[in-house]
Amino acid sequence: MADTMQYLIGADVRCSDDRLGRLRRVVIDPVARTATHVVVEPTHRVGMARLVPLDLVEGSGPSLRLRCTLAEFGHLDAAEEAPEPPGGADFGYLEMGSLDGFGANATPPVFFDTVPEGEVEVAGGDRVHATDGHVGHVRGLILDSRDRRVTYVLLTEGHLWGRKDVAIPISAVSDLSDGIRLHLSKRDVQHLEEADLADRG
Repeated sequence: MADTMQYLIGADVRCSDDRLGRLRRVVIDPVARTATHVVVEPTHRVGMARLVPLDLVEGSGPSLRLRCTLAEFGHLDAAEEAPEPPGGADFGYLEMGSLDGFGANATPPVFFDTVPEGEVEVAGGDRVHATDGHVGHVRGLILDSRDRRVTYVLLTEGHLWGRKDVAIPISAVSDLSDGIRLHLSKRDVQHLEEADLADRG
C-alpha cells in the first residue's frame, strides 16, 4: 500500500533522544475520518500518557519516532485524567506498579482517557462488530500519509487456533464511536485476504 502509514497498537515509540514507550491509541475526527493524534504511554507507566499531534510522528509499523525530546514529550497534553489522591498529596508510579500515596496494597485508582472535544479514540483490543455479531479486535489503523485519512482498520479475526490480521476498508465502517461497527457480515470478513503488516518483516 503505497503512500500509507501503519499505526500498529503496541508499536515501540522513541523520542529524538531516548526510547519512550508504546503506542496505545489513535485519536480520530469521526466526521472527516482523519487521525489527529496518537496516544503514547511511557514504559513502566513512568509519567502520564500524552496526546502526540501527528505532525510530530515519523515512521510506520512496529517502530515510531517522535520529533521531540523526552522533556518536550512531558509537556504535551495529557491523554488521561487521574483522580485526586487522598489528602490531595502528589503521587507517581513506582516501578512495582503501586502508587505513592495509596500504599502498596491499595487498589490503584482508575484513570480516565481524555480526547479533544468531538473526537474519538481507537485502541488495541477494541471490539469489532460485523452486522451479525462480534468478529474480532482492533490491531491498528492504516492512514493515507498525504492527508491522514484512515483508509483501513486492521483487525485480528478468528480464534486462537486460526487467527489472521485483515484490513477492513474504511468505507465498510459504519461507526467508530463505540468500538468499530461494520457494514460487513462475519462471512464477508472471513473471506478477506490476510493483511501484510510491517511488523512481520
